[in-house]
Amino acid sequence: MRRVFTKAAGLAAVGLLAFATAQPSQADSPDNQSVRAAAEGPAYFVMTDITREQFVVKLTKPGDIEHARELVSGETADRPHLFTRIVKRTATYNPRWSFHANPDTTEFFDQAFEVCDATIPYVEDHLDEAGGAFLPGAAWCDWTSRLIREVPAP
Repeated sequence: MRRVFTKAAGLAAVGLLAFATAQPSQADSPDNQSVRAAAEGPAYFVMTDITREQFVVKLTKPGDIEHARELVSGETADRPHLFTRIVKRTATYNPRWSFHANPDTTEFFDQAFEVCDATIPYVEDHLDEAGGAFLPGAAWCDWTSRLIREVPAP
C-alpha cells in the first residue's frame, strides 16, 4: 500500500509541475502585442515637469513599460509620477543632461516624501550635491513629473 501511495504522490507532483510550468497560448491581439513588445527590450519615454524641460527615461521592466504606455495614451491616470535613483553621468539616449534615471530603480507613484522632490533643471544645477543632504541616496521623485510620449530606441 505504501508503494502505491508513493507512486501516486510522485505522479501528482509531476502533473502539478507540468501544469505550473506550462505557458498559456496567446492570440495576437493588440493587448498581447504591446505586452510582448515590452518584454522584448527597453522602452524610452520623454518626461517633463513644471519647468517644461524634457528628460528621457529608459524603462526596462515590462510592467513599468506597460504602465507608461497607458499613461501616455490616457488609459490611466494612476501613479503618474516617476521615482528613481539618479546616476551622475550622461546617458546616450539623454545627452542634454549630466545625469540619468537608473532604469532598475524606476517606479511610478502618486505621492512621495518631499526630500526627493526636485525639478529636472534643479537636479542638473545641484548635481554635485545629489546623494547627500540633497536627494539622499540619489533618490529623485519630481512631484510634477509626467510622461508625455514614447520615443524610439536610440
